[in-house]
Amino acid sequence: MEQGNIKVSVLYPSGEGKTFDMDYYTGKHIPMVSELLGDAILAATVEKGIAGGEPDSAPPYETMANLYFASIESFQTAFGPHAEQIMGDVPNYTNIEPVIQISTVVV
Repeated sequence: MEQGNIKVSVLYPSGEGKTFDMDYYTGKHIPMVSELLGDAILAATVEKGIAGGEPDSAPPYETMANLYFASIESFQTAFGPHAEQIMGDVPNYTNIEPVIQISTVVV
């Protein structure tokens, strides 16, 4: 990614009683998001947490997704019209409320 690009991180915290269907997320949700946001997405990654920083500790996040855009305006323009549909799909794969952070790529 280039300096100045925007990264939208969607973080799903781990915890007791929390569930996450990775097959649904990667097989249905992410393809839907990709189709709806189209060429505005420069790149995307999905990561599954496997451990924390301490030996044998649980990961702080069950799953993390990162979507990259040229600018915050390109993200907002692409996401805005589809926000309700995208966020409405969340209960289909998890009972975790996602934490969303928008960052600018520095390096």
